[in-house]
Amino acid sequence: MSDWPGAYADTGVFVCFEGGEGSGKSTQSGLLRDWLQEQGYSVLLTFEPGDTIVGRELRRIVLSPETGQLSDRTETLLYAADKSEHVDTVVLPALERGDVVITDRYVDSTLAYQGAGRSLVPGEVEHVARWATHDLRPHLTVVLDLDPRRGLSRFAGRDRIEGESIEFHERVRDAFVDMAKADPDHYLVLDARADIDEIAAQIRAAVAPLLEMATRR
Repeated sequence: MSDWPGAYADTGVFVCFEGGEGSGKSTQSGLLRDWLQEQGYSVLLTFEPGDTIVGRELRRIVLSPETGQLSDRTETLLYAADKSEHVDTVVLPALERGDVVITDRYVDSTLAYQGAGRSLVPGEVEHVARWATHDLRPHLTVVLDLDPRRGLSRFAGRDRIEGESIEFHERVRDAFVDMAKADPDHYLVLDARADIDEIAAQIRAAVAPLLEMATRR
């Protein structure tokens, strides 16, 4: 797979959900999957980190509070390793089949959490993340925007990343919004406080024009 020919897949449809903690990514990605399957499309719903055998171990390391402090570079490389395995073994094969691939988090999370949240050079983080994923980019990234104070209040317990400071999570939020502003043709930013069904309808409307590249069952 190292000779991946371009940034956007020629077959299948790649949709990514991004946003801060508690913004509803899992809910909305699941609703989109259900709607697409009802329309007869072959759909793969996946997530990062952790949706491979290797990824599950990497997820345990990066998210468990028991891990404690990690070097910012180590953390970035662990996330990049998860993405590399995920793209090579899960995402690309599904796109080549013509599936609609929906992922809960992808490269933008690394750019936001490690590139903006940590004390690293964003361009260097992006180089690592793009290399790890063959520079494969989603046809559409849905950013569910939410004040981190509100999102974090939804958790009784917190993992390593959720337990970071509010200032950290505010930098992450700003990074997601800035990435979307820089590439409006491939992003949809929605207020995560809105009604769940209203959000789902807006997502369906944005995904529908892309479906000519997808395979029906």
